[in-house]
Amino acid sequence: MVVDNHPLARDFPEHKDRIHTLKTGNAHFARLHADYEAVDKAVIRLETGVEHASDAELETRKKQRVALKDELYAMLQAAA
Repeated sequence: MVVDNHPLARDFPEHKDRIHTLKTGNAHFARLHADYEAVDKAVIRLETGVEHASDAELETRKKQRVALKDELYAMLQAAA
């Protein structure tokens, strides 16, 4: 099984510069981005079997990742 991470800069390449600007100039965005990356890494560890959890826990983590990505994307759009 191929498992792929989901960095914001790759998912939203048109916002790469804005992501950098917000990470360095907006503490709330930076915290959410760090949380997003941590959840993304946790999902990858679960999907690859490095760590083990129930299917419900994996789904909860995936939903957290989506919610964080949605919030970050909204902030990117607002900063445009």
